[in-house]
Formats: sequence, C-alpha cells, structure tokens
Amino acid sequence: MVLNTGNRTDIPAFYSEWFARRLREGYVLSRNPYYPELVTRYELKPELVDVIVFCTKNPGQMLQHMDLLSPFRQFWHVTITPYGKDIEPGVPDKRQVIRDFRRLSEYVGPTAVCWRYDPIFIDQTYTLAYHLNAFEQMAAALEGATDRVIISFIDLYEKTRRNFPQVREVTKEERSELGAHISETAAKYGMRVKACLEEASLSRFGIDVDGCFTQKDLERALGEELNVPPGSAPRKGCSCILGNDIGAYNTCAHFCRYCYANYDRETVLRNRQLHDPDSPLLVGHVREQDTIRQANQTSWRTGQLTLGL
Repeated sequence: MVLNTGNRTDIPAFYSEWFARRLREGYVLSRNPYYPELVTRYELKPELVDVIVFCTKNPGQMLQHMDLLSPFRQFWHVTITPYGKDIEPGVPDKRQVIRDFRRLSEYVGPTAVCWRYDPIFIDQTYTLAYHLNAFEQMAAALEGATDRVIISFIDLYEKTRRNFPQVREVTKEERSELGAHISETAAKYGMRVKACLEEASLSRFGIDVDGCFTQKDLERALGEELNVPPGSAPRKGCSCILGNDIGAYNTCAHFCRYCYANYDRETVLRNRQLHDPDSPLLVGHVREQDTIRQANQTSWRTGQLTLGL
C-alpha cells in the first residue's frame, strides 16, 4: 500500500516531530475529513507500507529524521515556485529550499524526488517573462538532483477565488508559450516534464499529461513493479494514487494565497492550537464517540524489478 502524507497539509514543514514520534511508536491515526467520527489506524511498518509519499514546500525539517525513514521507501514531491512572501508568506527562502532539495536527493536518489513548479499564475508582478526567466534559473540550480519537474496552471476553486480575488486564469496562448519553454529548458537540465490535471494539448511539447502520482511513477521511484488494486485513483480524470492520506485539512501554515486545502487563516490557527505532538492524530485526540478501524494494509510489491525508464 501507499501511505500519502501531503494532499491535505505539509507534514515535513510543520509536523516533522509529530511524524517522527509516529514512526518510533509504529502507528498513526487519521480522522476522515468527511465523516469525523471515523478514524483509521495505519501500522507504520516497512513490510506493510510499500512507499511513503511526501508533498512539501520545505523538506528541511524532515532531514534530521532520515534515520527513522531509512527503512521505508519514499517518494517526494517538493514544490519550489518563483513567488515571494506576498503569495507564499510561510515558505522559507527558496535558496534554502533548493539546498535542502539537493540534500534530500542525496538521501533518496534523483528518481525518488520530483520538483513541482506549480501552480502557475500570471499577474502584473509574476508576468509571462518573469516565469520564463525564473524557471530557467531554478532548473539550473536543481540540475542533477532530479530528473522530473511537474507543472500545473492555477485552478480557480471557490476557496482560491475567495482568498485570492485578483487572480485570473492563464490563457491558452500563455499556456502554450510556457509549455514550450518549460519543456525545452527542462530537457537542457536533464529533466522531463509532467503535467498535473492539465489538457492533453500540452503533449505536443513533449510533456507527459498522464498524471504525477501514477503507478508508473511509483514503480520507477521504487525500482519494482506494483500490483495496485482497482479504485486506487479516486479523482475523476486523474490516474494518480492519492488514497490513505494521514494529513488534515486546515493545518498548513504556509498560507499560500492560492491554497485549496485551507478554508481560511483563522481555522488553520485554531487547528494548530489543537495539535499535540504526542497524539497519534495530527489534530486533537481520540474522542469517546470515535470509531477506530484498522486499515487494510497489504503490500502491492511484486518483487519484479522495473527498468526505471
């Protein structure tokens, strides 16, 4: 099975000590965001967890716990964008994130860590020309540390429109110019480009539009084929494997203007006050009315090696 940590929050950035304690104790609890009285227990054992997937904007806090993570296979997505504190107020200096990305790559290998340059939006500050230049600089700084970069253009969810009212969609013409430039530039620095939930037309630039957390991606990172059960890709139009997430919405303190996982700042601050590093739950504690169920954890590994293409 795949244990996902990053669709709902950024555990490496804000809850690395909590996750380290979960690894030491050998289990973690996750509250269902849609049925709050339902709690799932996952055993944190390498023989049951085929891979732990991380999505983060700041991997540095987790690097001190790599000894605890070393028995597990890992797949990391690290988001590094060209935006400043006006858009991503809680994200550290990008130069430090790039240094930590390179250190992470030394631990897990370039095929197990991907660079995410997303979401892409354009305004008076972050113009088309700005993105063309910024992508080139970042790709050069990350050369050799990864062979994949994932892009997406901003989606205007209701939360995004509310928290970032001045944002606009990227036009079809802008997407084409960026897609062509990013694909050409990435190739120059030894990277292939994948798109996250984007239109198939980007494929004409050599961009892979099949998804970013797919079975093929995981197998490539692990070097081994997986027997993934049907129904493991829950989002319509997406072939990525996103289930078994142990995070919690409204707990990420990056406070990015474009965020889809947070409702508002006040809710995040309130939830963070409920965080107890000793609790098996990310937020709060087990309640009397909760039902705890044991997750069905079966290894998907087949033992058949892949060619890593």
